[in-house]
Amino acid sequence: MERKVVSLQGKELRSVELSDSVFGLPINEDVIYYAINNELANLRLGTADTKTRSDVHGTNRRPYAQKGTGRARQGDNKSPIFVGGGTVFGPHPRDYSYTLPKKVKRLALKTILSLKAQNGTLSVVEDFTVESGKTKDLVQKLEALASDKEATRTVIVLAGDDADVKRAGRNLPWLSFLSFNRLRAHDLFYGRKVLVLESAIKGLNEFYADK
Repeated sequence: MERKVVSLQGKELRSVELSDSVFGLPINEDVIYYAINNELANLRLGTADTKTRSDVHGTNRRPYAQKGTGRARQGDNKSPIFVGGGTVFGPHPRDYSYTLPKKVKRLALKTILSLKAQNGTLSVVEDFTVESGKTKDLVQKLEALASDKEATRTVIVLAGDDADVKRAGRNLPWLSFLSFNRLRAHDLFYGRKVLVLESAIKGLNEFYADK
C-alpha cells in the first residue's frame, strides 16, 4: 500500500510504499493482548514482602507455662495468632517476568502497525531533527501534526537514536519515542497518534518483513 508523506506543516509531499506484510495484516487481538501483558509483567518489581514468624523480632521463650494454666499450648509470642506475630502466606519478593516467543511478539507489533495504518492514526512524516535540543522548538515543529486533543498520547517512530530529538521531548509527558527496531507494543497500541519518520519506514519494511 502507499501512504502520503506529509511535511511538518501538514502538507502532502510524496508517496511512500508500506509493505503489506507489515502494515496490511488482519487484526489479531489475541497476540496484541499477549504482547502488552508480557511487557507490563516484565515491568513489575515484585518487591512486596512480609515477615513470617521466623523473621519477627522477639524471644523464643514460652509466654506462659505449658501445663497447669488451662490454656492452649503456645511456643512463643511470634505466632501468627498473636498481635505483632508473623504473617501467614504473605507476599515475598518474586520475579513476574517471562519470555514471550519471538514470533508472537513480532506478529503483535506488525498487527498493531497494521491497525494504526488501517484506522488512520498512523502518519508518515518527513525527517526532522531538533538541533537545539529545546522542548519549545520541538513543540513548534509538531504543532500542525499533533493537536491538543491528540496530545494525550503521541508516539514518534525514529530511524535511529536521535539524542537531540529525545532530549527535546523528554519533558513532554504525552510524547514518547520509539526506534523502528525497538518498538514497544504498549506505547504503540495506546498512542492516539503515531508519527513515523520517512526514513523509519524503510527500516520497518525490512526489519519486520517475513523471513
